[in-house]
Amino acid sequence: MKRFLAQCIITISIVIVNACSKEAINTIKPAIVDKGNLIDAGSSTTMPLYYSSDDSNMLLGDPDDAQPNAVHTEKYLITNPYYAESYNNTTHCPNWTSWHLDAANMGNIKRKNNFRAYDNLPQTWYAVHEGSYSGSGFDRGHNCPSGDRTNSSEANSSTFLMTNMIPQAPQNNQLTWEHLESYTRSLIQAGNEAYIIMGAYGRGGTGKNGYMETINDGRAQITVPKRIWKVIVIIPNGTNDLNRINKNTRIITIDTPNDDTVDPDWKKYITTIQAIEAATGYHLLSNLPASMRAILANKIDHI
Repeated sequence: MKRFLAQCIITISIVIVNACSKEAINTIKPAIVDKGNLIDAGSSTTMPLYYSSDDSNMLLGDPDDAQPNAVHTEKYLITNPYYAESYNNTTHCPNWTSWHLDAANMGNIKRKNNFRAYDNLPQTWYAVHEGSYSGSGFDRGHNCPSGDRTNSSEANSSTFLMTNMIPQAPQNNQLTWEHLESYTRSLIQAGNEAYIIMGAYGRGGTGKNGYMETINDGRAQITVPKRIWKVIVIIPNGTNDLNRINKNTRIITIDTPNDDTVDPDWKKYITTIQAIEAATGYHLLSNLPASMRAILANKIDHI
């Protein structure tokens, strides 16, 4: 009899544990994790799993406390294995995009050019599509560049989602930013890795057709940003990345006007993290210790 009761207790315990395990699994759905990065959080009200591990696209923090919840219409967190972003359903552009870059991300995959809508936005939201910028005089300007994700077709293709785009003045996109992106990749090829955050703010830019504040007339309007900025944190290849960032770490921060008169030389737009925070209200590098963040926030790169 005692043996029978013991077996019953064990069986009941296993059922309870399994039930709890299933409940635990359900609470993290639909968060799907791949190599420490959330693939898609959908419109879940549950916070996704989050990993501040080496090479994580959000290792340096969440600048505006974006959340993977549809109620956060102006700072909706979208992540995939290749970059993370705070998406704004009012401007229909990312507020910021964050990604890690090292030599493993770069290969020989050719540019896909498969611009397309992101299908996993909340159902009631407008999805910008590949033709939404047509005739506007603005480029479909990548946040996370195609050239930073050339190690696989899937990686490169991910950068052509329209949620990764802003209306960018052609000269700004094709010259100033292209030069900065190429320079960054040269640093990676020289034995470094980088954590990069890019964003935009303000309203109104000047493209090939002149000054505009919005595009996509007759449909959900897409805001043309006034300024475009980027922060690049560069460290030698290694591990334990967050703890290797120190007062001597090189930080490149730029803030450019979004117009076709912008100088092709990105070095003319060097600024500080503090200046970007003052303009945007964001809290950059928030995963660093406060004392270190304060030092780096005022650092100006001298190239």
